[in-house]
Amino acid sequence: MALVGGVGCRVLHMDAMYDGWDGLPAVHTQLATLLPPLAEGRPGRYRVYDWRLGRYRRTVEVPPVPLLVLEGVGSGHPAYDAVSTLLVWLEAPLPLRRERALARDREDFAPHWDAWAASEGTVLARDRTRDRADLLLDTGTGTLSAAGR
Repeated sequence: MALVGGVGCRVLHMDAMYDGWDGLPAVHTQLATLLPPLAEGRPGRYRVYDWRLGRYRRTVEVPPVPLLVLEGVGSGHPAYDAVSTLLVWLEAPLPLRRERALARDREDFAPHWDAWAASEGTVLARDRTRDRADLLLDTGTGTLSAAGR
């Protein structure tokens, strides 16, 4: 746990929760064992996917913290709006997103990019994530604006 402005904060990366390259559409099921218990002041948990082994390898228990940040696609599923305080949409054109993803994950991501981008588009449209966001951040320009959830 880190401190942000004196407040206990934990950042969880959705990349650890996807069930492989095809796991984005169902990643919200991981949030069912994480977010509701935390909202009730109890530990939550999620399974960690091992990308090299191609399977889940362990479960992480997350103790309640004052501030939890979920980072990544699928973190804003509408089923959890009641326990979410802020939803931030990061805007970037597709070519820039591809460039950043390949720079980060190199050859591991390259053969999966097209299928991942299609899955991402489907999930974000299904969940209406951008429409439901509280804040919009244009990552190309750094412009932050209020949305309206």
